[in-house]
Amino acid sequence: MISGYLQSHRYELVLKVFWELLGDGSLSPDEVTLVSALSVCGRLGLLDLGKKIHGLFTGSGFVLDVFVGSSLIDMYSKCGQIEDARKVFDRIPHRNTVCWTSMIAGYAQSDLFKEAIELFREMQIGGFAADAATIACVLSACGHWGALAQGRWIHLYCERNSIEMDLNARNALIVISGLAMNGESDKALHLFSQMEMISDIRPNEITFLGVLCACNHGGFVDKGLYYFNAMTQIYNLTPGIEHYGCMVDLLGRANLLFAAKQIEELEPRRCGARVLLSNVYASASRWGDVKRVRKDMATQRIKKQPGCSFVEIDGLVHELFVADRSHPEMGAIYETMISINKALQSKGFDPGILDHQEQ
Repeated sequence: MISGYLQSHRYELVLKVFWELLGDGSLSPDEVTLVSALSVCGRLGLLDLGKKIHGLFTGSGFVLDVFVGSSLIDMYSKCGQIEDARKVFDRIPHRNTVCWTSMIAGYAQSDLFKEAIELFREMQIGGFAADAATIACVLSACGHWGALAQGRWIHLYCERNSIEMDLNARNALIVISGLAMNGESDKALHLFSQMEMISDIRPNEITFLGVLCACNHGGFVDKGLYYFNAMTQIYNLTPGIEHYGCMVDLLGRANLLFAAKQIEELEPRRCGARVLLSNVYASASRWGDVKRVRKDMATQRIKKQPGCSFVEIDGLVHELFVADRSHPEMGAIYETMISINKALQSKGFDPGILDHQEQ
């Protein structure tokens, strides 16, 4: 009965039957029942209940096998407790592909893309074969982290090992093409067109984020507007802050500021929306509007997160944050920047322009 309710997405009834089972002293939940309840906890974010069920596993003498372990990893990850998920992963004595994939997915869902990719490398070193689910997770991490070379390697890995990429994996490839800023926007849009022709594959919000990013980096204003409208009018999807951000950047580059300003009305307390609008005004040299937006941010105590850049060199991705000197090559980086600045000044470039943009 619990499995039937779970498959029908009737989560409240799953928990109702589960509590009735626990209240009946003559019956004890088996491993399958506890795993089903864990799945509901993860989907509904019920961390406290999930921990109690974890305790039931321990107290009932169940072995931490791949079935139980993967379920616990999934529950803790979805409840935002990625460290607890990793502790469970490390304690599983005999891992399989499902365990590795659950942990990689947990990292990717928690925006820990570097950790997801590094764990995938450990998986390969350990001799575990990836499946379509693993590929979808790690490709998504590569796309968000801008690791184009590693994403391409994984694509080749799929071809060499005859791994059929599912919809999620193809979505991730579109994100890579869109977000990696590698000049391959046409390929991303072509792949999306192929997906649209397959009747049983329906694009989701992640797909459209990749498509809009591809339009942005390719400068395809008309296509960007078409796909943005298609989200709501054709596929009944609701654009989020990320989708609006792509459109603001795209329209701003095309000097369509009158359309881009709609972002200011979207979640005004979110830092990203205001920063995007400020950048649009800066690209059009409208410094008064830049100052106004930054002043509004200060008045409303909206703090800008430190800027972060990713640079991939020989397959290794380097993270660079604003005002951060922790990178081991920071001295050489600053020396190079000073040399570039001097070279620009010798050609008549005024570095004060950059300071003005920052303000």
